[in-house]
Amino acid sequence: MLYTETARRCGSTPDPASPGQEVTQIEHTTHKKAFKYRLYPTQPQQKDLERTLWLCRYLYNAALQERREAYQKAGQAVGFYEQKRYLPEIRAELPEYKRIHAQVLQNVIERVDRAFQGFFRRVKAGRKAGYPRFKGPGRYDSFTFPQAGTTGVKLQEGGKRVLLYGIGSVKMKLHRPLEGRLKTATLKREGEGWYIVFTCEVEPQPLPENQAAIGIDLGTHPHFLITSEGEMVVAPRYFQKAQARLATAQRSLSRKKRGSHRRKQARRRVARLHRKVADQRKDFHHKLARRLVNRYGTIVSWP
Repeated sequence: MLYTETARRCGSTPDPASPGQEVTQIEHTTHKKAFKYRLYPTQPQQKDLERTLWLCRYLYNAALQERREAYQKAGQAVGFYEQKRYLPEIRAELPEYKRIHAQVLQNVIERVDRAFQGFFRRVKAGRKAGYPRFKGPGRYDSFTFPQAGTTGVKLQEGGKRVLLYGIGSVKMKLHRPLEGRLKTATLKREGEGWYIVFTCEVEPQPLPENQAAIGIDLGTHPHFLITSEGEMVVAPRYFQKAQARLATAQRSLSRKKRGSHRRKQARRRVARLHRKVADQRKDFHHKLARRLVNRYGTIVSWP
């Protein structure tokens, strides 16, 4: 996923109407690029990661509750900086929070603030507002080191391991090298696996100029797309191929007693199958898009 930010640096600009003078403009563009890697924590490290998630979720809900009660009881708004100032007291009174980096806790408060900013923006626009919700155990799956380039996170052994504050040295699969300047690092739990997402500030690397052009028609059953050159890409239909296994796993889940250990195992099995389908689709889309971008300079699509 790419986020683009543009910084412009202009030199002296004389009056454009003056003859014989040139306008000099220097443009510097950078963008942020995410690099996602699989982590392989030990069992104690996995417990520490789960504990960190639980404490961050608890802090998120407490901050949300404080804002709700302040408005309901006194009609006052509690802001980001006001809640942020109480974090040192929380760490002093609750020793378990001392093992979590201070900036990770600040990011939790920032998430609450962003949720309310989005709520007020939707109210102002006259859309369905959607008041910020409390996060249950399955709805808070990540925490972030906002300044990973300087504190909290450190790569070790040439990228084979990553040192995380409060967790330790965790094994990591560096399947591609990092680029640019490291800005943030987010630890994510996806199903039974753990991942780390580094956000880096990188310089643009434009592809060579290419005059070739092509048109594509998407969603032409049974093809995923058809090009103007007559190439037909068949839809892989990963979900349909996995339906038999999914049906078996879901029937097994429906027969398990709610709250039992076997039901949890069955739910993980269903989630694993859905995650595999999602990964297969993402891999197919990325590879196909990269192949088209490498071959053509202009791509036009229509429904």
